[in-house]
Amino acid sequence: MINHPAGPPARPRVDLDDGAPPRPGHGLAPLPARRRSRLRSRPRLARLAVLTAAFVCAACGLVYELELVALGDYLLGDTVTQTSVVLSVMVFAMGLGSLLAKRLTRRPATAFALVECALALTGGLSVLALYSCWAWLGRYQAVMVGLTCLIGILIGAEIPLLMTLVQRIRREDAGRAAADLFAADYVGALIGGLAFPFLIMPTLGPGDGALLTGAVNAVAGAALVLWLFREEPAPRIRRLLWGGCLLVLGLLAAAAAGSDAIERAARHALYGDQVRFATRSRNQEIVLTGPAEGPLRLYLDGRLAVCGPDEYRASEGLVHPAMAAGPDSRVLLLGGGDGLALREVLRHRGVRSVRLVDADPALPRLARTDPGLAGLGGHSLDDPRVRTTAADPMAWLRGASATEDDGPYDVVLADLPAPADGGPVKFHSQEFYGLAARLLSPGGRIAVRAGSDLNGLWQIDSGLRTAGLQTAPYAVPGSPSASCRPGQPDSSGQNYLLAAATHPPLALAPDAPPPRALTPDTLRTSTTRLAALRPARPPAALTLLSPH
Repeated sequence: MINHPAGPPARPRVDLDDGAPPRPGHGLAPLPARRRSRLRSRPRLARLAVLTAAFVCAACGLVYELELVALGDYLLGDTVTQTSVVLSVMVFAMGLGSLLAKRLTRRPATAFALVECALALTGGLSVLALYSCWAWLGRYQAVMVGLTCLIGILIGAEIPLLMTLVQRIRREDAGRAAADLFAADYVGALIGGLAFPFLIMPTLGPGDGALLTGAVNAVAGAALVLWLFREEPAPRIRRLLWGGCLLVLGLLAAAAAGSDAIERAARHALYGDQVRFATRSRNQEIVLTGPAEGPLRLYLDGRLAVCGPDEYRASEGLVHPAMAAGPDSRVLLLGGGDGLALREVLRHRGVRSVRLVDADPALPRLARTDPGLAGLGGHSLDDPRVRTTAADPMAWLRGASATEDDGPYDVVLADLPAPADGGPVKFHSQEFYGLAARLLSPGGRIAVRAGSDLNGLWQIDSGLRTAGLQTAPYAVPGSPSASCRPGQPDSSGQNYLLAAATHPPLALAPDAPPPRALTPDTLRTSTTRLAALRPARPPAALTLLSPH
């Protein structure tokens, strides 16, 4: 996609149709008379071919941008930062590419073919290159900026060269030519932007999608130059261009054939040799490691989400205090597609129905089908009291009603990572808690993960209080991932918040087996300690418009 700050291209100094030679150092190399007559005989068709090439190249360019943004979100989890870095660097580099293209307009067809081959190879291999650097070198950001800059320079060189080719077909007003060219460019960007989330990502994923986009890019550039403007390059140069295009397509095909092996090797470098399941769903990368009999480790977008021997600390800490503070027949679980928190919910005899809302249907499917993970979760997702919904938790809350079939909820459990642990801010915003509070029955409670960061704890506390709820902070001793991080010191504990319309009591229910991670004494001790640490002026609540 082209997004130049520069104005319309300058009007050519020579009439390109009359074959007059340009002044030394200026203008274009004249085409042979045979080619000029061919272009003159069907200028509409030739012009349409150039505009079609602009359309295809713009679509490919935008797909490259979106691939880089999506991969950055997968790997680093900071969508705003990744989008800002990619777009700002890309636009700057496109302006730079436009300036550099002025040196290439004497032989625009040859230059355009070279630019498209380089762009197809760079953009097509960018995702695999970035993933490999992240896995083996840990230098993702610097490589991403470098690749973004190179892709932007190549995209920026396209429009000046295409404008020169349009004028070579038939001399016309520069403003009219620029209008047609930019219209084709922007429509192509629209198609590429829509194809990426609705077609490329669901069917191919970022890696294969980038490779296919690169192949389309190379074919479009070669078809324009080696068919319509094939007389510009000398025979020897033309053969080299054919060879270069075929080489690019061959390299992209080889990369596509070896992409699975590259991903497997990268995952082994990251997660060890016992990767038992790995997939990249529409929402995240899911990797499960460990032998069938355990211990298991579940990684989501490279973040350790479940450590088999210690996961009970996090699951019990979220569920049991909330279930003990009042009625618990109807439960809403936001997140928790791994089935572990659900296992703890179903241990309470009073539970009649549970609605689980998780954005990624691939995770509950894995928790049902993998013997190790299903056994760890007690096959909770197969319980007839459980209904699962594949939806973004906030979007689901926005459209949910407390008068739906199963009525308002006695307990709402937000099994979502805290912002300090890589969780999206929107799931801990004032708006999120306000939407969840609407679904509470009289006496209903909300339990929230707050992580180990105290400032994050009080930010989340402020959000719950701003939503009209009273809160009780508590902590679970020990780390829920200590066994999977043997080289790191044990954490002091994980913090949680229990909230209700009136101050909720902290206790353990008698209708469930006693949890291993909690006792009434540890609950009382932790809430007293945290209450003493509450700042006199708590930080402001997180909101969608103020996410810090």
